[in-house]
Amino acid sequence: MFQEATPDTSGYMIAGYAITFIVMGIYVLSLYLRNSNLKRDAETLESLQVKDKPKAKPAKAKKK
Repeated sequence: MFQEATPDTSGYMIAGYAITFIVMGIYVLSLYLRNSNLKRDAETLESLQVKDKPKAKPAKAKKK
């Protein structure tokens, strides 16, 4: 009566692990790209800040 074999679900397990690792790989790649873009933006801001420093004139103090 209860002599049915347990179904073989190892294919689903392998597919689940594969999908999990692919999603994690995409996430790590996204973090890497975001980090490199952030570094590039920081360098751009620093270069703009360096260019603006000589142009800034000190405020003149009023004499009383």
